[in-house]
Amino acid sequence: MTKTDKKSFHQSLAEWKLFIYNPTTGAFLGRTAKSWGLILLFYLVFYGFLAALFTFTMWAMLQTLNDEVPKYRDQISSPGLMVFPKPVTALEYSFSMSDPESYKGYIEDLKKFLKPYGLEEQKNLTACGDGAPPPVYVACQFPVSLLEECSGVNDPNFGYSRGHPCILVKMNRIIGLKPQGKPRIDCTHQKGDDNVTLTIYPPGGTIDLKYFPYYGKKLHARYLQPLVALQLGFGTSSTAREVTVECKIDGSPNLKNRDDRDKFLGRVVFKIAMHA
Repeated sequence: MTKTDKKSFHQSLAEWKLFIYNPTTGAFLGRTAKSWGLILLFYLVFYGFLAALFTFTMWAMLQTLNDEVPKYRDQISSPGLMVFPKPVTALEYSFSMSDPESYKGYIEDLKKFLKPYGLEEQKNLTACGDGAPPPVYVACQFPVSLLEECSGVNDPNFGYSRGHPCILVKMNRIIGLKPQGKPRIDCTHQKGDDNVTLTIYPPGGTIDLKYFPYYGKKLHARYLQPLVALQLGFGTSSTAREVTVECKIDGSPNLKNRDDRDKFLGRVVFKIAMHA
């Protein structure tokens, strides 16, 4: 048969049948039973070794981890600040006293955020003494009454319906952080209407050292962060007013509120506008 000659269908079929199983040599798909056995044994040993190596590597790595404290943490020695309620756009709040729907979302967010701080939720926490670090792994109570007019107890609208909106400020958690001195959160006008009053609760924005250090979610499962509330006094004026406020950590030598590489380290700036 020359190269130009085509095999007949029966010849091709016969060759395929012979390739699939050769009754003369007992080969299946071109390999004898011994050949198939050797190649399967090789891959079994090879992939078994890879699986064992992977398992051993994972086991060895897990032995270096602490189940209670992360092995690798951000190299941030000073916390940032967060504000509540969560603003709809960036760090800007806007509402109107005459339109409850404009601040309904803010009130709901504040109530949701403060729910863990309720008396019932805190009944199993420890009433720690002021000024001194608590025993290890003990979660201290944070009396929501410290927030006074911004606690939501006496005014369920958090001042928004009266032109005196409340903003809650908290420090981010950092495992093992022990502030020095007398840390506080200080809030001041940055720009805008200078006639808007700023009132801070607790007075002076103080943060008690009994809430530090934080040991992590597993060891400090019921930990509550200390809060500071800022109440702005727009009053009942019918004219639109807005102000930009800066809150920053102060009073502690090991907590930074200024960094050339991170302008938000230890501080937060937000704008709040009240419309007629």
